[in-house]
Amino acid sequence: MTGRVALVTGGTRGIGEAISVALKDAGYKVAANYGGNDEKAKAFNERTGIPVYKFDVSDFAASEAGVKQVEGDLGPIDVLVNNAGITRDAPFHRMKPEQWTEVIDTNVNSLFNLTRQVIDGMRSRSFGRIISISSVNGQKGQFGQTNYSAAKAAAIGFTRALAAEAAGKGITVNAVAPGYIATEMVMAVPKEVLDSKIIPQIPVGRLGEAEEVARCVAFLASDEAGYFSGETLNVNGGLYYA
Repeated sequence: MTGRVALVTGGTRGIGEAISVALKDAGYKVAANYGGNDEKAKAFNERTGIPVYKFDVSDFAASEAGVKQVEGDLGPIDVLVNNAGITRDAPFHRMKPEQWTEVIDTNVNSLFNLTRQVIDGMRSRSFGRIISISSVNGQKGQFGQTNYSAAKAAAIGFTRALAAEAAGKGITVNAVAPGYIATEMVMAVPKEVLDSKIIPQIPVGRLGEAEEVARCVAFLASDEAGYFSGETLNVNGGLYYA
C-alpha cells in the first residue's frame, strides 16, 4: 500500500537501515529515527533520501515529541517498527546495574514509549501495523546476555498481549526474531570465531542478510498480512525452532 507513513526506530544503520529502505521501496513514506550518530544518520539520509529524526526512544517525553514531529512532517503513523536496540554484554555475576538498566530502557521501555504515542491514532483510523524486532537470543538465551535476552523475550510477550487487545480495531501486532545477521556488530566478531563457533551452528551454513529480515517486516506491514497477528517470524537459518 503506497502513501502510508512508517516510522522505524534505530532506522539508519544495520537491520534498521534495511527495513527503512525496504519500506520506502514498497511505497511507504518512511521516517528513520536514530539516537546519537549524527554522521552516519546524515550519510544515510543523503544515500536514501529518507528523512531522519533524532530522539531518545528510552525517554517517554522525547518519544512523544519525536512522534509529533514525524506526524507533523509526514502525516499520521500507520506502521511502527520498534527496531532500536543496544547490547551491554557481561556475565550476570559481573553485570553492573547500569548495564542492565540501559538495555531494558532502550530495548523494552521503548516499546511502550513509541507504541503508546501511535496506538490511539491507529485505533481511531481502524488500521495499524506494529512490528517489533526481537532476537533468537530472546528465545533460547545467550551466555553474557541476560539483559539482552530478557529484553528480547519481553518484546515477544508485549507482541502477544497487545495483539489480543488491538485485533478488534484493525491493528496487527507482530514480531520478527533474527538470528545471526551480517551487520556491523556481528561482523566485528573475529573471523575465526565466526567460522569455527557461530556459522557451524547455523543449519543453512551462513549468516543472514539484513535485507532478509527487512523483507519479513515489509510483508508484515502490508495489507496481505492482515490475518497475521501475535506472531513471531523467525529469521535464523534454522538455528532455533520456537
